[in-house]
Formats: sequence, C-alpha cells, structure tokens
Amino acid sequence: MTRPDTATKHAADVSAMFDEVSPRYDLINDVLTVGNDRLWRVATTKAIAPRKGMRVLDLAAGTGTSSAAIAAHGAHVVAADFSEGMLAEGRRRHAGNDLIEFQWADATQLPFADDEFDAATISYGLRNVNDPKAALREMRRVVKPGGRVVIAEFSTPPAAVVRGPYAFYGRHVLPRIAGAINRDAAAAYRYLNESIEAWPDQGELAAWMREAGFERVAYRNLTFGIVALHRGFVPREAPKRPAAAKPAAAKKPAAAKPAAAKKPAAAKPAAAKVAAAAKPDPAAKPDAAAKPAAAKPAAAKSAAAKPTAAKKPAAAKPAAAKPAAAKKPAAAKPAAAPKPAAPKPAAPQPQASTEAAGETAPRPGDTP
Repeated sequence: MTRPDTATKHAADVSAMFDEVSPRYDLINDVLTVGNDRLWRVATTKAIAPRKGMRVLDLAAGTGTSSAAIAAHGAHVVAADFSEGMLAEGRRRHAGNDLIEFQWADATQLPFADDEFDAATISYGLRNVNDPKAALREMRRVVKPGGRVVIAEFSTPPAAVVRGPYAFYGRHVLPRIAGAINRDAAAAYRYLNESIEAWPDQGELAAWMREAGFERVAYRNLTFGIVALHRGFVPREAPKRPAAAKPAAAKKPAAAKPAAAKKPAAAKPAAAKVAAAAKPDPAAKPDAAAKPAAAKPAAAKSAAAKPTAAKKPAAAKPAAAKPAAAKKPAAAKPAAAPKPAAPKPAAPQPQASTEAAGETAPRPGDTP
C-alpha cells in the first residue's frame, strides 16, 4: 500500500503534469485516438443517461469536455478535478454554461455529502488516482441509492492480434506525436502509457466495483477493448428496510394465531367444566338429599333399617372428607349420574349418593 507522503507526492506530480498539458489536452487526445475519443464520449454519456433535473458528478473532468456533453441533456454537472490548471482552462471555456460547476476535489476524499448525486462518472482518470479502490467507495457514498456510476477507462484488448500493435503504439508512437503537438507533453504521455500497461483488465476492475458495494456491475468493450465502459448501481437501501421488517410482522400474527386457538380451546373445556360442575352438582345435591329422605321412609318400614340408617351418616362423613379424591372422578360424573337413576336397592343407592356427595363437595371449593 502506498505511504501517505508518497501518495501525496504522486498526486502533486500528476497534477503538475496535467497543468502543463491542459491548454492542448483535448487536441492531443483527438489526434492520438484518431477521433475515437469522441465516439467513446458519446457512449459514456448514453450510459450515464442524464436528463433534466439530475445532478451528476464528473470526476477527473479536466477541461470539462465530458461535462459539457452531459450538461447538454439538461443535467447539472459538478466537474471535479485535482489539477488546478485543468479547472482554470475549463472555467474559461465554459464560462457561459450555468449547468457546469467546476470544483477542485481529491477522488479519494470527496468534499460532498452522502447521497448528493444522481450519478457519477470518471473518464480515463481512475488509473491516475493513487488509491482507485478508495475512489470507488467515495463515488458509491456520494451517489444516491439506485443511482449509477459509469467508468470509461483504457483497458486490455482481448485479442492478441490487437494487443501487440496497441502496445507498440503506446510505447513508441504516442509519446512522439504528443511531443510534436506540445513539447512538454511527451513525458506526460509516456507516463500515461505506463499507467495503461499497469492497469488491471476489465474483469478485475469489475471485481473492484463489486467489492466497493456496487450491484449489477457490467462492462462492454469499445474499439476492440482498447477502452472498456464499466457500469454499476448503488444498491437501493430504502426498499430493503421494509423487506426486513416484513418477516417480523409476519411472525407476530403467526404467534397470535396459535395463542388465539389455545384460548378458545382452553375456554371451552373451562366453560364445560364450570357448566358441568354447576349444573350437575346442584342437581346432584338435591338427588343426594332426596335419596337420604327416601331412605328414611325405607328405614321406617323395617325395624332393621335403623342400624343401617346409622351406618349411612358414618359413610357420609368419609365422603365429605375426600375432596382430593373427588377431583379424579371428574370424568366419571356422567357415569355416576345414570347409576343412581337405574338401581333402586338400598345398598347401591347410599354408595351412589356418597360418590355424588364426594364429587360435588370439592367443586364449590375449586371454582373460586
């Protein structure tokens, strides 16, 4: 990784180099690219898709030639560059264009707020930044969610038949032509060729963009891959938040449904128990009371019944003393109800009455 002092010196040297070539920079580019730079500019502008009302950041804008092409569609363009010479030349050329605003900026530390621009672009300048990955992250930061970033940069021709002549042209022909147009430009364009040869190919730059957080990253080659046009979009963060909230909202009703199902299920048995405890028990009490009453005349009929009547209250006392046992025969209520109705013998009746008394006695104690 480049040390801060080395990076600062590198940026200063590159800035000074562009300051020197700024007056004839666009002319040199037209000659060296044989006019292809104009076609590349048209393709870049179409990829940006500028329109009226948009705010676009044009990094490494130089003299503002690319910015003017974007502003021609009605967008407001901030032309940013780290070369004061380039910016001065741009302000002079486009003094009457209110849609272009020239501003000095370091691509690795942009002086703009988050989500300030609808789109951002940089043409043939990313490889001149001392930390290109930091510049990509900064562009993502200042572009709104859903906005796009377009990068036009010299690249590696896929075909070997093109790579060989292209490398020879860049090393030997390009610096001489540039020096013939501008004596101070020979060294500058020699540096530019070296930076092109050291620049990663299309696939690696696309990987850098994905690493910086862009989505739907794609590129297409222009002029046999001498130039590659890359595009990526800033993720739409706003729709993701509701999407994350939906599962939480879905979980609440899901949890509520079983709870609601449990309540009625618990309520029905409870109501049934109360009804069963309330209705049969009062009915059982009079039956139990009636049966001893019926037992008294039975005792009056036979003299031997008196000792049996004395035994009945003795059996009734333990029946009242069995509240805990009464809970178990809760399901036996219906069975106990028909028994006293069917059998008339005196011996089973006291047992049925004692069972009924044992069942009903604890119920009032349970309901509170």
